[in-house]
Order: sequence, then C-alpha cells, then structure tokens
Amino acid sequence: MKKEVGIVLPEERDEIQALFERKNGLNELAKILTSDNASLYEKLVMDLGENSTRFQSWWNEKSSKYQWESADNGNWEIDFNTCKIYLVTPQ
Repeated sequence: MKKEVGIVLPEERDEIQALFERKNGLNELAKILTSDNASLYEKLVMDLGENSTRFQSWWNEKSSKYQWESADNGNWEIDFNTCKIYLVTPQ
C-alpha cells in the first residue's frame, strides 16, 4: 500500500536525489569491483558507509521536521518529480 504523507522543498528533494544516485552508483561499482584492489575496495566500502549514513540521516531529519506518518515494516519513498513523500507498507 502506498499513501501520500508529505512533501519536501525542491532543495530538499535535490539533496536526497544526489544521495540516492550516489548510492546506486556505488552499489553498481561494488558489483564489479573485487577485493584484489585493496585500496580501491576499502575506499568503496567507506564511501558506501558514509553515503548510507547521510541517506538515513536525511530521512530521519525530514521525518522529524515534517512529522510524517510512519508504520511498522513501512518505509518512505519520494517522487523526485513532485517532491511528494509516500509511506509504503506491505499489504
């Protein structure tokens, strides 16, 4: 089930979109990179961790700021075109 629970400013949308795109890029890189190149692999692991922390912090900060509805086993999604936030829960 998907329910609209809020909206963010375009500037806020741009922040999470950049983190989302970076997360996807790092995940794709992780699929092809092996631990043979130890320094690059270590950098990737660190970048993934830092980006994940920043990504989760954005959601935590905005959900607190805007008081979005939440649910057990639910997660929020953003529509990058409209800046709308949705609560997605299993049916």
